[in-house]
Amino acid sequence: MRRKVIAGNWKMNGTLPETEKLLSGLLADKSIGDTATVVVCPPFTSLLQASKILHGSRIALGAQDMSAHEKGAYTGEVSAAMLLTVGAHFVILGHSERRQYHAEPSALVNAKAKLALKLGLTPIVCIGETLAEREAGQTEAVLGTQVEESLFGFTAEELGRAVIAYEPVWAIGTGRVASPEMAEEAHAYVRRLLKKIDPATADRVSILYGGSVKADNAKALLRQTDIDGALVGGASLSAEEFLNIVHSV
Repeated sequence: MRRKVIAGNWKMNGTLPETEKLLSGLLADKSIGDTATVVVCPPFTSLLQASKILHGSRIALGAQDMSAHEKGAYTGEVSAAMLLTVGAHFVILGHSERRQYHAEPSALVNAKAKLALKLGLTPIVCIGETLAEREAGQTEAVLGTQVEESLFGFTAEELGRAVIAYEPVWAIGTGRVASPEMAEEAHAYVRRLLKKIDPATADRVSILYGGSVKADNAKALLRQTDIDGALVGGASLSAEEFLNIVHSV
């Protein structure tokens, strides 16, 4: 049975005082982690502080991105080794905002994911279509290309250590959300794509839904067969809201 994963992507939010307050609110709930793997992904500047606060807890730490290079003259980049040094276990890769605002292609996402796996990080590889692509009936074509290119060269063992996040771009931060049935249809299709890499492993991979996930829609989404958790954006900035999503598992 696939374990549920609830990951909070704070995006460009979270000063040091805000990080301490939010994490303290989450840690006040002693049952957190009972039914799902819970991950928080603060900005780079808060990772070390978050690691210290979360030490010994059942909340895992993740980063929002990483470099495709191990080290070197890459100003402004953060390496996988740096993330491991501050205690990160997960890293979000290929988020639609990175793809859109920083023109990151799937080939780059692939290079980052392969490096993350090589060094012991769990990549959360994001895929998803825009509104124009969905309305043009291109959802499956877009997802197919993104999966093929982002996971190019993955072995069954590597696939088994990765997490996939389906995030329809048109539902991110817009208040719009795919219906549970629409989301399940996309997730089931993605799992069929993963089976081309290895059928048995594909059944064990957690595929998260991301796109305006809130406490009031999380339960219906997580009830679907192929939805194994959530990549939560804005709602992860409220301890109460995020905990309600966790408890909807």
